[in-house]
Amino acid sequence: MKKIILILIGAAFFSSCNHEQEKTYWDYMGDFDMYYSKAYESYSPNKYLKDGSTLQLPVQGTVPREFIPYPFKDKFKDKTLAGKLLKNPFQPTKENLLRGKEKYDIYCAVCHGTTGQGDGPIATLEKNGKKLYPVPPANLKAGYIQAKPDGEIFHVITMGSAVMGAHGSQIKSDDRWKIVLYIKNGLKVN
Repeated sequence: MKKIILILIGAAFFSSCNHEQEKTYWDYMGDFDMYYSKAYESYSPNKYLKDGSTLQLPVQGTVPREFIPYPFKDKFKDKTLAGKLLKNPFQPTKENLLRGKEKYDIYCAVCHGTTGQGDGPIATLEKNGKKLYPVPPANLKAGYIQAKPDGEIFHVITMGSAVMGAHGSQIKSDDRWKIVLYIKNGLKVN
């Protein structure tokens, strides 16, 4: 009897070995698709959702991680208020100025130029002898710009102003503040 039990245990042990080790061959969930779920492609139809679309909008009121909604809505009316209420959380350290310069060179220099005098490549484009952009970008080294509070410049970068487009959706908040530091530091890194 002991021999039979040992043989059965040995047979169970050796038959349970899977030399391929890719699949256990035991699916306990059967036809419920819990063991091997079926993935849907983003733009494919989906019979399980009300509108029949797999790709869904986020739930209303949700925000991405590390995103703080911007409290000001009007790019012109809220500019001075933003200048009064918003304070730059960063100090003009070399590291912050370098990051500000890096982001300025990517997003701002194309219009304002690397020197900040409004002479970027976009400002000089011409077609048939006429400038494509008749309103020149602001000279960021001008006294009236340098005198503006940090929050006002941040607001303009975020919401845009006149012909300047909004960059709030393209540049992270921390990087916008570092661009402000770079502008206020005369577009120089100490």
